[in-house]
Amino acid sequence: MRSRDCKIVATMGPASDAPDRLIMLIEAGVDCFRLNFSHGAREDQGKRMAAIRAAAEQTGAHVGVFADLQGPKIRVGMFKDGQIALKFNETVTLEASNEPGEPGLIRLPHPELVNALEIGDVLKFDDGKLQVTVTERHRTRVKARVDFGGTLKNQKGVNVPTRRIPISALTEKDKEDLAYALDLGVDYIALSFVQHSDDVKEARALVGDRAGIIAKIEKPSALDEIDAIVDAADAVMVARGDLGVELPPEQVPIAQRKIIRVARAAGRPVIVATHMLESMVDAPTPTRAEASDVATAVYQGADAVMLSAESAVGRHPQSAVAIMDRIIRAVEGDAEYWAGLPRDMTPPQATTADAIALSARHIADVIGCAALVAYTATGSTALRVARERPRCGVIGLTPVPATARKLALVWGVRAMVTEDVSNVEEMVEKANAAVRSLAVAEVDDRVAVIAGIPFGRAGKTNTIRIFRVE
Repeated sequence: MRSRDCKIVATMGPASDAPDRLIMLIEAGVDCFRLNFSHGAREDQGKRMAAIRAAAEQTGAHVGVFADLQGPKIRVGMFKDGQIALKFNETVTLEASNEPGEPGLIRLPHPELVNALEIGDVLKFDDGKLQVTVTERHRTRVKARVDFGGTLKNQKGVNVPTRRIPISALTEKDKEDLAYALDLGVDYIALSFVQHSDDVKEARALVGDRAGIIAKIEKPSALDEIDAIVDAADAVMVARGDLGVELPPEQVPIAQRKIIRVARAAGRPVIVATHMLESMVDAPTPTRAEASDVATAVYQGADAVMLSAESAVGRHPQSAVAIMDRIIRAVEGDAEYWAGLPRDMTPPQATTADAIALSARHIADVIGCAALVAYTATGSTALRVARERPRCGVIGLTPVPATARKLALVWGVRAMVTEDVSNVEEMVEKANAAVRSLAVAEVDDRVAVIAGIPFGRAGKTNTIRIFRVE
């Protein structure tokens, strides 16, 4: 039976911490869990990690886990009266200082931000509820015109969509969280506040090969360098929460589509996140608009869709997963799904392994293979095949359990851990056993296999074999 292709990510939290609830979430369809290091103590994340691994072992599922780092949080300082009023079209001063602000004066404990501002730059406060535009530039302060007024309270967040801010994506807290998460054995690290590829490279120097890196695209400056960022990362997240603050709302769907296409072309898994089924934090069913939103991400070819508050603190986490699963299956069962799904994403500068993956997908489509089996040690072969979106789905056979967990984020891949093979006959025998055990093929169905010969050497994908199921 063909399984669901688009994967589901669920954020951990009080609503999903219980061991029996975790098992129910996995059985309902969760492929990967997110540990949100913006909330809670590190020890809480350690307990969650242990519970996820125990639940995965009990269910026999290769469930991925990623640690989502908080990243820098740029905020206004304190105010003498706890808040100030911003009135439309009035002029206010922004100053780099740790002293309390007052009416007409906003103090920011971020001198690097104030120093980077230029005339015409826009600053948004409190998730975009208030906005000012810089009109004058002085040595240690700037003056700005109020575009959207309201009450600005202590330590509300600041977004600067028009300017790349000279701040590292990794704070000291992030570095400590990163080291802790790696010791826990997470499969991916999600990096916040990515502005350019150097941010990913900085994280890579700390992570090494102990985990993959997910670049969260949440700033307009990241969109300007999306190709380089995607190339440097192992996966990408369309972080629509922060992106929706910094971009006009009508631009967010366009940015989502662009990010998905760039990630697809590069063979990187791409997650669409934030407000997918937000009403299900309280309600037992989603709105029609939310169902359409999830469906759009699936039609566009996203590898995964993510639940945030719905599974972390919502009243119906299992129902949210089950409904997400139903929406995905409905889209993938639509006769128009394959007609509109972007395929043939192999780049012009293709490698031999890229060409083999593309050829395998064409062969599987033409002769109607029931499955496409990819032998993969690092996951790269399965990723290449998944990029081509074969109709029959992909079985990723790997001797490395960590690879199987990483593939939990990849479209259409069902991973199995198996011992490496030493010859072609054994390759076919194990592939035959795999498709039978997963019930994706029946006797006499055709199956395509891709692998590298000589066996056991990573990065040598060079072989396609077709066999009939015995």
